[in-house]
Amino acid sequence: MKLEAQKYADTVVVAPVGRLDHDHCEGFRAGLQPHVAGAASSGRDIVLDLSGLEYVSSAGLRCFMLAAKHVGGHGGKIVLAALRPVVAEIFQISRFDMLFEIFPSVREALAALSAPAAAAFDQG
Repeated sequence: MKLEAQKYADTVVVAPVGRLDHDHCEGFRAGLQPHVAGAASSGRDIVLDLSGLEYVSSAGLRCFMLAAKHVGGHGGKIVLAALRPVVAEIFQISRFDMLFEIFPSVREALAALSAPAAAAFDQG
């Protein structure tokens, strides 16, 4: 699974592309791990830009939950942004929309987490 990351001030935006199912979970976890570790060590936040995510399975949901638990245990958090309709429906059906803050856009997620990150996003 392809993951693109961009840092805006004190917040990192990670954007997975493709399908997050059993076959791609390990690659997603491996790609996300440095960002999770960095957020956990600094108590910072991560925005997952899901605009490029085509599908998420129960195994993928578990990956999200474990990453959020790890970051949250160190004072940071993971929020989600820009979910495609099919992915949003999966989050609603599984009730994972109750576990994560979900924003319509990356900009709105950054604004909710950090004014400097939102300003850096606006400049870039």
